[in-house]
Amino acid sequence: MRHVFIINPVAGKSDNRQRIYQMARGLREHHNLDVECMLTRSQGHATMLSRGIASQGGGVRFYACGGDGTVNEVANGIAGFENAAMSVVPIGTGNDFLKNFGDDAAKFVDPENLWNGPAEKLDLIDCNGRQCLTIACSGVDARIAQDVHKYSATPLLDGKGSYIASLIVNFLFKGIGSHWTVTVDGEVLDAKDFAVIAVCNGRYYGGGFMPVAEAGMMDGVLNTLIVKKVSRVQFARFVGPYGKGGYRQFPQFATCYTASVIRIRSEKNDIVTCLDGECSTSDDVTFRLSDKKLNFFGPTGSSPDATRRT
Repeated sequence: MRHVFIINPVAGKSDNRQRIYQMARGLREHHNLDVECMLTRSQGHATMLSRGIASQGGGVRFYACGGDGTVNEVANGIAGFENAAMSVVPIGTGNDFLKNFGDDAAKFVDPENLWNGPAEKLDLIDCNGRQCLTIACSGVDARIAQDVHKYSATPLLDGKGSYIASLIVNFLFKGIGSHWTVTVDGEVLDAKDFAVIAVCNGRYYGGGFMPVAEAGMMDGVLNTLIVKKVSRVQFARFVGPYGKGGYRQFPQFATCYTASVIRIRSEKNDIVTCLDGECSTSDDVTFRLSDKKLNFFGPTGSSPDATRRT
């Protein structure tokens, strides 16, 4: 079994390379494991590295050392490979994916808790051919995520603080709704103007916001929250409960579907879509369930549905 640490050297606000090297060396020396470290050089490099190694065959465990972007890239590299599994060593700023594990998230900082942990099959979200682990969103929240990077470099703002700063700017100076055609499992919705479409496999994004508390990562369902266009006053009232999974307080404009395929089309090239924090823009987006597509290992007894509400 190979153990490969894929390290994003620019993740977080400090250089963690030496700390990761030391951890990897500890696994090699204490457990006689086949361990190697690889540095990413650019966006997409973690996907290329992990896919290339997984395609060679043989058992391999990857450790995504970075933030949610690095985790997403490694997941895209090994999705569908039965011989490959991944885990996370968090050194990013937000690390929203690990929040799904509740109190056990803290155990991921030490690979000693990971290397022989059990593997489970997680669902993914396919978005126009790219995989997403936690939440894929389009609408004002995706535009907020797109702008978060402008504020994340500010020393006084953490992951959630940067998200809130971007939210305020978008709320005050940009529109809330978008004119789209939205189809859920083949049915075209009557509404034409939407504020948020959040396709949830996991529960957290934006530094800790939780749109759908009942979303699970192993249940074969995409909980899709669709929010119609609202006024700024309504949106201001909605954001707080929305971030805590309280969308049911607003049945007049927020509906959650359990869907397998969601499609958004626009006459403009204005659909900003955010996948695990990485954003793109298009005029046609389709989200599909990728059932049990990813092998993931973590500390013994941990669960990616630890914080799930029923």
